[in-house]
Amino acid sequence: MSKSYIILGGDGVFGIHNAKYLLEKANPKKVICVGRNPRKAPAYTLNVGKGDPRFEYHQIHCVFELDRIRELFDRVRPDVIINYAALAYATSWEKSFRYYETNVVSLCHMVDHVAQRDYLQRWVQIGSSEVYGSNNRPVDEEAVLRPTSPYAVSKMAGDLHLLTYINVVKNFKMNILRPSNAYGEGQQPYRILPRAVICALAGTRVPLQGGGTVKKSYLHAQDLASAVQAIVEKAPTGRVYNCGPREPQSIRSLVEEVARQARIPFDRLCDITPGRKGEDATYWLDSKRIESELGWKPVVTVEEGVQRMMEWGRQNLDFLKNEPVDFVLRA
Repeated sequence: MSKSYIILGGDGVFGIHNAKYLLEKANPKKVICVGRNPRKAPAYTLNVGKGDPRFEYHQIHCVFELDRIRELFDRVRPDVIINYAALAYATSWEKSFRYYETNVVSLCHMVDHVAQRDYLQRWVQIGSSEVYGSNNRPVDEEAVLRPTSPYAVSKMAGDLHLLTYINVVKNFKMNILRPSNAYGEGQQPYRILPRAVICALAGTRVPLQGGGTVKKSYLHAQDLASAVQAIVEKAPTGRVYNCGPREPQSIRSLVEEVARQARIPFDRLCDITPGRKGEDATYWLDSKRIESELGWKPVVTVEEGVQRMMEWGRQNLDFLKNEPVDFVLRA
């Protein structure tokens, strides 16, 4: 049976790719994206949903307009809510209260509301690999949580609230997905991969913090969307799943791949800058549970993913090269 979906954080890159995946592969009844801003330019939205009567976009702030969120839920009566909405940036020591407002308090308000309704079949909470802290080996879902930043603490708190909640509110069907570092076409230029792509194509230089020695596990947004759908279709209630590639790689190696595909020397692309204070050294997930239980595995290699990013950059370069590259912390 066709399902109706609401995607919170639906104007961010991962919400956009999730909507694209659903519209192309899941035969949905409705896909409604919700974001705090007016819909972004086509370079970011990828024109997902344009002209498709199954798609809607609503500008609603999940912290300050909770009444409108609740009204939307009850009007649409979605079968599935996918929650990407989160304040997620590395320097969360600045105005850390903002992270708790969005990632914990707003989450609690929304869940309290839909748990009292009879329409929701599944809440999929998009968590974070950062709740595990830095590790020199792959960590599974039973690993001790060791967050090292206010952002990671807020994501852990949201997860733990949901896990304790379903022990009491038995009719609330929920799963948590903790992905590795995801990327994709349409990502904001303050992130390292889109910035490196834009700089490579525009002939400018990208600052590489700490020489890019930090290791992360890079997952394309298409593979993240397919993991979400595997949970919607197959997962038992309350189960937590990691999803990511088998091996991490350094940020430097990712930028080197951009330079290789742009056919320019790495040294011509990058300026080495000091590393970020307090940054974890390695994020590395064990994803055997989602592979064995739900049959999921990533299919987009880093080489293919960078190739897609390069093509996106070429198509939108005139616009992207004038976009701001500094993160602005907003509620």
